[in-house]
Amino acid sequence: MPETLPLRDYQRAAIDSLHAGWQAGGVRLAVLLPTGAGKTVVFSHLAAEQRARGIRTLVIAHRDELIQQAAAKIRAVAPHLAVGIVKAERDEVDADVIVASVQTLAGERRRSAIRGIGLVVVDEAHHAAAPTYVEVLRHFGCFDRTPAAGFTATMQREQGGLGAVWEDIVYRRDILEMIADGHLVDVRGKAVKVAGLALDDVKVRHGDLQDGQLAQQLADSGAADVVADAYLEHASDRRGIVFTPTVDSAKSMAETMNARGLRTATVWGDMPREDRATALNAFADGDVQVLSNCMVLTEGFDAPWASCAVIARPTQSSALYVQMVGRVLRPWQGKQDALVLDVMGASTRHKLASLADLTSRELDEVAEDRTLGEAAARDEEERARLRGGVSWQDVDLFHNSSIRWLQTRRGTWFIPAGNDSLFLVPGEEPQTYRIRLWEREMGARVPNPDSEYPLEFAMRWAEIYARRRAPQLANKGARWRSGQPSPKQASFCRRLGIRVPSGATAGDVSDLMDVALASNRIDRWADTAAAA
Repeated sequence: MPETLPLRDYQRAAIDSLHAGWQAGGVRLAVLLPTGAGKTVVFSHLAAEQRARGIRTLVIAHRDELIQQAAAKIRAVAPHLAVGIVKAERDEVDADVIVASVQTLAGERRRSAIRGIGLVVVDEAHHAAAPTYVEVLRHFGCFDRTPAAGFTATMQREQGGLGAVWEDIVYRRDILEMIADGHLVDVRGKAVKVAGLALDDVKVRHGDLQDGQLAQQLADSGAADVVADAYLEHASDRRGIVFTPTVDSAKSMAETMNARGLRTATVWGDMPREDRATALNAFADGDVQVLSNCMVLTEGFDAPWASCAVIARPTQSSALYVQMVGRVLRPWQGKQDALVLDVMGASTRHKLASLADLTSRELDEVAEDRTLGEAAARDEEERARLRGGVSWQDVDLFHNSSIRWLQTRRGTWFIPAGNDSLFLVPGEEPQTYRIRLWEREMGARVPNPDSEYPLEFAMRWAEIYARRRAPQLANKGARWRSGQPSPKQASFCRRLGIRVPSGATAGDVSDLMDVALASNRIDRWADTAAAA
């Protein structure tokens, strides 16, 4: 592989996790990497490695920018491979790796011309619940035999039928880990409060605030003037991106900001290709300080020099919020951090996404005097003080395992093994852990000898024991997990008052049940042990 695009450790781990999941019987597996983590590089290496084994890969994307970006990355990773594009008038179906538009593949004639595919990759995999994607995946055998890998920065399995498409997320990396490793910059937020912006008057459609009504509220409240003032006060030396709900609101923002001396260009989906290229080039060259856009720069747009995101499109969707903010988190020479200006209005019935939604960690709102990393560190210090548990930096070890590690409500990691559970407790020495077995009849059992291990070794011994004791229950990739919940599961959840999200699989429900039971047993045992 060329040295210009080598794999980072976590990128290699993502590929290895996919192979492990396929070997365990999974077919449609997903990888969750934050914006800026290099998911295109990951699946480019994956496609190159598969071709070395004689396997051809089809990469599916839904926008021209993503198609061109993927093709360019694959050529950079493996210049010896022929990379073809299937889109509109292009029909390069005999290449080693094919990058295709999902809209083009919707035509049966176009997709039937592509033969001999042994791996399907879906870029921006959170779109894959759409009927067109499902039809294409089914055509290429991904619902029975052909391995599929989905890559995205956001995945909300409980919404939109994604749980029926992707069987498991086999690898994920949290934004906090990326910040800690220096692969992304830290981020702080500032509320831009607009008097008269009545968000409660905006209806919700498809799970988020309706674009047209939101744009009207922004216009009626004079939000553009407030945003321009806030930008001049807090980000006058930063290059930034403004996200708005409609084309008209994007143009209005740009007009107001230009009037205040902030050189701003507007881009939107249907603008002529040449005009959009001119605006983007001006932004890259520094001739334009700010880009105002109507939801076209949320995916596949790289501008690491940008360090300010203006969320002038308040949203209930954490996935959309992550995509917007993710555009300004990539490192750049001289870039210390990123700033998010969150446009706020009066809202009592809408829960809007915020900086806390950037991470899978459960955080309260991030105070304006702290970055996301600082807020997480302060929260972790408090959690560690209360329970002496595992730090967030170690969470990746559990997520990357092929074994079903879950957490009790108090944060204790455990593996379900039938009626029993294996769990970890802190050792006497710092950063060490002991293994415990919870048996339904006997309660918590202490092994003899009761050794202390570093976390990786404690996990390994617990996993070996769990595989022997209940392999199908302990394995995250077990086929039964992708099926429908059983009547017995549904009855059990009703009895315990467990809320089951719409679209939950048998595996999802099993996890909910095991967490409820383990929390009742293990957390209660921990309280008794602490009192003794």
